[in-house]
Amino acid sequence: MLVLALTLQLSAVAARKPAPKKDIAKEISAILAQPPLDRAHWGIDAVDLDTGKALYSQNPEQLFLPASNDKLFTTAAALAIAGPDYRFHTTVEAEGNIDDQGHLLGNLVIVGRGDPNISGRILPYALKTQRTPPHTQILEEMADQVAKSGLKIVDGDLIGDDSYYAFERYAEGWALDDLQWSDGAPVSALSFNDNVVFLNILPGPLPGDKALIAVEPETGYYELDNRIVTSAAGITRKIGIHRDPGSKKIVLWGSLPLGDAGMKESLSIEDPAEFVAQLFRTLLEQRGITIRGTARARHGDGAQFFVPQIPPPPGLMTPEGNPPAASLPSSSAPTATPDPAMPPVQPGSANSNPPPSAPAQNTPGAELPSASANKVLAEHISSPFLDDVRVTNKTSQNLHAELALRLAGKLRGYGGSFEGGAAAVKQFLLQAGLKDDEFTFLDGSGLSRRDLVTPAATIQLLIYISRQPWGPAFEESLPVSGVDGSLADRFLNTPAAGFVHAKTGSLSHVNALSGYGQTQTGKRFVFSIFCNNHNLPGSKVLAAIDAVVQLLVQDGGPKK
Repeated sequence: MLVLALTLQLSAVAARKPAPKKDIAKEISAILAQPPLDRAHWGIDAVDLDTGKALYSQNPEQLFLPASNDKLFTTAAALAIAGPDYRFHTTVEAEGNIDDQGHLLGNLVIVGRGDPNISGRILPYALKTQRTPPHTQILEEMADQVAKSGLKIVDGDLIGDDSYYAFERYAEGWALDDLQWSDGAPVSALSFNDNVVFLNILPGPLPGDKALIAVEPETGYYELDNRIVTSAAGITRKIGIHRDPGSKKIVLWGSLPLGDAGMKESLSIEDPAEFVAQLFRTLLEQRGITIRGTARARHGDGAQFFVPQIPPPPGLMTPEGNPPAASLPSSSAPTATPDPAMPPVQPGSANSNPPPSAPAQNTPGAELPSASANKVLAEHISSPFLDDVRVTNKTSQNLHAELALRLAGKLRGYGGSFEGGAAAVKQFLLQAGLKDDEFTFLDGSGLSRRDLVTPAATIQLLIYISRQPWGPAFEESLPVSGVDGSLADRFLNTPAAGFVHAKTGSLSHVNALSGYGQTQTGKRFVFSIFCNNHNLPGSKVLAAIDAVVQLLVQDGGPKK
């Protein structure tokens, strides 16, 4: 009996001891070595955020296609340069004199300056992105302001002006078949409703009838060639939609069974500035204002940039994690929340948001006028920029990332073009300690298949961000595992639920996840996982990525 009692006592003591520390490297390697995962190209880097010790690495210095992990680099640079409290201004301006009878002898212009959220979107983002109809509510508020100004007749045209940014709607490396959908919506300084319209498609009342199609918001901008036929109940739905680039004709074909709940598709707007001009004209006419001219767009040129010499990468990081000050153009200047590594933006220059009706300044240091010579009849001021960073990262919104890229270039004094934005982002990344051979970005969203970056560079960026005043806000802008955004349905009922803030990335044959995590013992870590060149169902790759992250969360301490 004594022997049995001692045995039971020792067993109880053993049960109270912590489980032996797992060999994470072996476990992760075992996951990735399983066929057919072993045929993919993997790049992984994971580091203890406090000590800098490596937790796991595989091909950390090799270049990978990042997909939407590109947004980490774009939004971090834009947030550092603009500051969390930056606000966009959209105005309606009279180009000419208005007489006592409310008659404008000239054009009426709605001037965009890059606001991504002229829509029905609810801000700030909370758990999911939401829209409140009508999508036109901000434009309607501005139309109300114009009506209250006393304007009755516009002798000229109604112009949608997006010349604040260069006329570069698409980035290099975007696939042609992306351009008709929301993922490839064109970039414009005068954007509306994420530059998409919604097609609501329902079956007709009887088999053989054409499907019922409604455009939201209601507009005659597109011509619909409806070839969808209502089929008998129980037949599988099969729908095709196509629009050629540059065309305003949408062809729809296929069949939709009787009793089907229908479908809703978002299609990109060919020319957002022109679309807004047409839509705004309708809103003004509903308020009794006559427009005698046409509704048209006014674009800037495609060479709106000035790229000065990018300073060389700094030397060693300081103990605080900030690189030594680098020599920058004298025109550069600070943001609402200064970044120690980014020089400030002088009042009246970048953050003053001058109207683009004044000539664009392409020379660093030249202050833009703080007010337009035109009479402003209406104005909309956006929510703080941080709200949009949350939308961009939580929902992986491509258009908003592209607009953030151009904002960075504009505020840095390089111009509101891709080239200007790329120069601003590169300057920021070099100052953050990245090497110029570790990354190549041909857009701001990651839709381009010519983007490249290493896991190690991504880790360096994440560490740098964590040590900035705006770092906590940026981390909070990322999707949370099992909670919201593009991670809402991942890591559910796992030890990693709620412990990870990370940006997802997905293209054909590409998946990525990079961000911040916390172990169950409270240790913080950063990680970057890229999987390229796979020909597997996305669910299998995501499951492998998530398994790696769960191992880090469960037992992510560095080995002794």
